[in-house]
Amino acid sequence: MATSASTGAAGRAGFHPLRVSEVERLTDDSVAVTFAVPAELHDAYRHAPGQHLALRRTGPAGEEIRRTYSICAPAAAQGETPVLRVGIRLVDGGEFSTYALKELAVGDIVEVMEPMGRFVLEPRPGHFAAVVGGSGITPVLSMAATLLAREPEARFCLVRSDRTASTTMFLDEVADLKDRFPDRFQLITVLSREEQQAGLPSGRLDEDRLTALLPALLPVTAIDGWFLCGPFGLVQNAERALHGLGVSRTRIHQEIFHVDDGSAPAPAPAADAPAHATLTATLHGRSGNWPVQQGETLLDTVLRARADAPYACKGGVCGTCRAFLVTGEVRMDRNFALEPEETDAGYVLACQSHPATPEVELDFDR
Repeated sequence: MATSASTGAAGRAGFHPLRVSEVERLTDDSVAVTFAVPAELHDAYRHAPGQHLALRRTGPAGEEIRRTYSICAPAAAQGETPVLRVGIRLVDGGEFSTYALKELAVGDIVEVMEPMGRFVLEPRPGHFAAVVGGSGITPVLSMAATLLAREPEARFCLVRSDRTASTTMFLDEVADLKDRFPDRFQLITVLSREEQQAGLPSGRLDEDRLTALLPALLPVTAIDGWFLCGPFGLVQNAERALHGLGVSRTRIHQEIFHVDDGSAPAPAPAADAPAHATLTATLHGRSGNWPVQQGETLLDTVLRARADAPYACKGGVCGTCRAFLVTGEVRMDRNFALEPEETDAGYVLACQSHPATPEVELDFDR
């Protein structure tokens, strides 16, 4: 998940028990879940458009299960009650998504982390565009709805790809944006496995197709911000197409969903690692140091002593475990969350990092 703006130290968000106020079936394999936010937590859950929530529950064997889901509701202005609504799509073998679709009900209590993430679009004048696939519509729906409602001088183009019409999430919400903002919201829908009566032919949005399609729709290099969200393959193809069309990397922001479908590169092979390494970490203003066990990530090292260490996906995608590398060197297995500016500045993903020097120090509070 690449980012667009910092929203605070990753280690400072906490979990709160929130009551489910609505579970809405979107498609056969997806639901939208809304959580009630008590008045004393309004400020804690006032999200920026595009941010996500980590949800936590205890599994049948007593294990902790965490998953990250993007907020689809528009961001609440100061003084308004925040609406916490997330889209959840069923994943084969997914413990939390299966629970959400088959068991979760109104009145249930779920542990919910405060909003996080730097894949955001704060409302401002300009022309913006997004290329999304499947459940990648979720954070972009919040972005577009917030932007168009708050900023009369803004326009938004949404290019979305789905398998079929029946599997398309948030059809009504997107149609509502088109009805409310017909002159400022442009919608292009592509179905990969089903022909449409009108519109574009079916098929995948690969690099060649996007390279031909996007200039026919938009002044590509004049767009103030491109937001790419969905499976790794789609996001990679869209990024390559935009680069080939001359779009500056600083105007491209991306968030990856689903990196374990075979389209993403495998983790980097392990390099020579020190036989013994020690990690010093600062979290919530308190520091400690611990030996790193053979093969474990630095996040797992911290979690053995500090259960409050921040994480959600453990897959290098959400960026919740971002930390500043104070001293030493690390090797990251993979990185889908940090932009080059962040890694150049010294930030790493603790869930993907292994020590490359005998002494390593991380700061989760920066």
